[in-house]
Amino acid sequence: MFDLGGAMRGSVHVTGTHHVRHWDHFTAVRACLGPLNAFQATAPADVLPRLARSLTLYRDTPADRPQVSVYPMESAAGHEPSPRTAATLTAVLRACAEHVEQRADFPQILTASRERDTPTLLRFLAWSADYHRGAAARLEDKAHASRPALRAAVAAWWTVARWFTAHPSPVLLLLLADRDGSLARQVDVQAWLGPYCLTEAAGEHDRARNAETEAASLRAQQRTRRAVHQTRPATSAIAG
Repeated sequence: MFDLGGAMRGSVHVTGTHHVRHWDHFTAVRACLGPLNAFQATAPADVLPRLARSLTLYRDTPADRPQVSVYPMESAAGHEPSPRTAATLTAVLRACAEHVEQRADFPQILTASRERDTPTLLRFLAWSADYHRGAAARLEDKAHASRPALRAAVAAWWTVARWFTAHPSPVLLLLLADRDGSLARQVDVQAWLGPYCLTEAAGEHDRARNAETEAASLRAQQRTRRAVHQTRPATSAIAG
């Protein structure tokens, strides 16, 4: 924790956290104005404060230049600061995060953060996998439903086309033309809808598998840490 003085008063809390795109990779550092995780064990999720005014410093590989992700700068009342104030706050948060990242015990900080956050992340990833599988199923249902709808739209278009051939009429022509509300437009929509839903469903399946993979990685890391903790006393006894 860093205490701010002078014109800026308050505190900056810094902790390790996961990479912004890889929930199982604890390689980042997060700085926040005010308490960061102080209420997680004492309050229900729906009353937790938002992580506003926070900054995450991360790298895609250890050799990469640091990258920054900033939550919208806003007060507890939801008011945005001036651009100059926001820039100053961002610079302060980044300086604190970079200072912690350079500490010799930064790997231990990341390990402690992983141990603290893993249970919550596992619950979130289980929910995420279920959510994306459900979304994929709904999209696949839409794709399947579009097939008979497409056949019905095509059959209706040809029926009206035969009527128009036998008795030309401006009203029938409007139904056949490519315009909003016409039979031709219904054919186009249903022909597009099936492939689109299947493509989106594939993406949802990918996201579900990714959540499951990240959860499996976190559980494997948990097992490894437990195994290390269990072998340490025996190793010490042998060494003695």
